[in-house]
Amino acid sequence: MPLELLVILIVLGTLVLVGAVIVVVRRTRALPAAPEHKPLAPGQPEASPRVVEGPTEPRREPRPVAAGDPSVPVIPLPVEKPRPEAAPRTPAEEARLAERRRYEHGLAKTRGGFVARLASLFRGKPRVSSELKEEVEEVLFTADIGTRTAQKLLDQVTALLDRSQVADPEQVWAVIRREAREILGATAPEATYSPQPGPYVLLMIGVNGVGKTTTLGKLAAYHQAAGRKVLLVAGDTFRAAAGEQLEIWARRVGCAIHQGKDGGDPSAVIFEGILRGAREGFDVVLCDTAGRLHTKKELMDELQKIRRACAKALAKAHAKPESEVRGPHDTFLVLDATIGQNALAQAVLFKETMDFTGLVLTKLDGTAKGGVVIGVVDELKVPVRFIGIGEAIDDLRAFDADAFCDALFSSDERS
Repeated sequence: MPLELLVILIVLGTLVLVGAVIVVVRRTRALPAAPEHKPLAPGQPEASPRVVEGPTEPRREPRPVAAGDPSVPVIPLPVEKPRPEAAPRTPAEEARLAERRRYEHGLAKTRGGFVARLASLFRGKPRVSSELKEEVEEVLFTADIGTRTAQKLLDQVTALLDRSQVADPEQVWAVIRREAREILGATAPEATYSPQPGPYVLLMIGVNGVGKTTTLGKLAAYHQAAGRKVLLVAGDTFRAAAGEQLEIWARRVGCAIHQGKDGGDPSAVIFEGILRGAREGFDVVLCDTAGRLHTKKELMDELQKIRRACAKALAKAHAKPESEVRGPHDTFLVLDATIGQNALAQAVLFKETMDFTGLVLTKLDGTAKGGVVIGVVDELKVPVRFIGIGEAIDDLRAFDADAFCDALFSSDERS
């Protein structure tokens, strides 16, 4: 490096250093000097800081404010925004809701059966696996809904599970409910109780102990409440207490009753009862029959004789040829829901002998086997007309497939 350049750098560095020293000295001189603290004499108190006091004002008490004083500003309180009121339910909606609640109460034990078992399988959205499908199959095939119906429901649920990796409970229940609704509603034309010419004639059949006579009495109350004039016909002439029981129901309901002699021919009693119904202007004639074992052929054959007696009576009452009248307007088979799939077996054997047009399922409130309703309809293609969901007179309900499915597969059991 040239000597001249080195000398220049040394000079510049010296100037920078001198300038920095000068700046530091000037700043030091500009700071105020710290106050000098004199030592206190022994026992001398330390001086307190001087406080400048101004003129004190007397303390003012808040004056009371009179209501409505214009000099006091009014501060409005916050007002909660009004919530939109729910639209009031229509009478039809209220009736629908009440009907569903009655169904839910009557089907509580059935919901606690296979429905609750299915709910436990799908709770928490489990992963789809072969073990899950096997458990669903086991629940359905032990649910007293019949193998035919169980297979239908299983096919629908399996098809849904095969399309996803996780079982969505809402989708599964939607599939089951839709399939059950299709089964129950496929063969249920609207019931009519006002044929022209009248009266409407119903024959009630079933095995011993299913509640035919009690059901007939409640059915009389149902028609009376609808404004129809009802005649009960005591066609069970073999059981001594049957006529007395039906007579008690007639007095309780407030309708007429037609009785024959104990041990008499039931076909003759029913024949005369139908003629009386037509002659005296009754709207509905409800005919009781003796309970019979579905395995006794001679007893089952007697039902055919009673059916022919109904046809002859209606033909005579309406002055028609007997060939134009096939029998009563309706024949209802009463089944005890508490026996589960045995009720389905009874219905199948009755169907071989007697052509019935409707089903009545009793004692649904006392069993977890209420799913038999779906199985019987699916097997026989015969609609359910009434169900018994309690002991009270109005607990015999006209069957509503939508209310039944809503109550059976209600969200309470899926939570």
